[in-house]
Amino acid sequence: MNVKKYKLLLAMALFLTAIFFLFSNASEAQKQKVEKKEVISSKIIDAKSLINDIKYLSSDDLKGRETGTAESAIARDYVLKRFKESGVEPFKKDYLQKFSFTDRRENKFDGVNIIGFIKGKTTPNKYIVVSAHYDHVGVNDGEIYNGADDNASGTSALFAIATYFNKNKPNHTIIFAAFDAEEKGLQGARFFVDNLPVEQKDILLNINMDMLGRNDKNELYASGIYHYPNLKPYIEAIQKAAPVKLLFGHDSPDLGRDDWTFQSDHGAFHRKKIPFIYFGVEDHKDYHKPTDDFEFIQPEFYVNAVETIVSAIKSIDENMK
Repeated sequence: MNVKKYKLLLAMALFLTAIFFLFSNASEAQKQKVEKKEVISSKIIDAKSLINDIKYLSSDDLKGRETGTAESAIARDYVLKRFKESGVEPFKKDYLQKFSFTDRRENKFDGVNIIGFIKGKTTPNKYIVVSAHYDHVGVNDGEIYNGADDNASGTSALFAIATYFNKNKPNHTIIFAAFDAEEKGLQGARFFVDNLPVEQKDILLNINMDMLGRNDKNELYASGIYHYPNLKPYIEAIQKAAPVKLLFGHDSPDLGRDDWTFQSDHGAFHRKKIPFIYFGVEDHKDYHKPTDDFEFIQPEFYVNAVETIVSAIKSIDENMK
């Protein structure tokens, strides 16, 4: 082998070695990034379970959890299992609240809400309803709409919050409601408020959660204060210490489409004159798209958002009469 050819081969070998180490280091860095993303801790909630729950509920196996599908039933069984594990008890030995409805196209659907409670220790006959919808829009044109943020995030938060209050008993009884068919016109919530398991006069308010999993500005909204200004002090009490930017807004009728008053399940409560606070983020680029996947959830923000909601519920529970 001549010297010129040897030098050429040596240069190629060195080049390929450098490329290998470059990609190996990049791969290792990416691996560390993923691992770091998944290792989120919390002194208030079980962060690991929260992330595992949202990951499962937004997986392809559940095909977007559309009301009335076999995958919706799988999601419902999972919610029921997690309710039981979180210490949520059923009303009259039954967690399931079944209902039927017809949509605008005259399609008939059977929906199922999952309802339970954690009993209050000092004022058990007054109630706070904490809710989130577990359905999403399913499969369209062959693409799965997993609805990780909308609303696997709110549903998974139900379990984390229930677990916290099972260990730290609230003063008032907290009703936990996983609603079906929100995406088809708030159907589950509407059925619930028309068929309450307790007297309406004994319900202090609804705290609804829909889209908690990601926000590039670290912003979470507590909407509804425009309609119920008496609730503002309870949120202000935890606002400064919150690990997210906790903002008011998106609840005034002059905002048009930016008024969220009737855009999630709390709207059904508001129509019945039951006060509400809605926790959620502003729409992002993957809202109601097949790209609303678990990989785009921001675990640190998500955990902080759920911690903030726990603090808000505590503030209300401890101070509201």
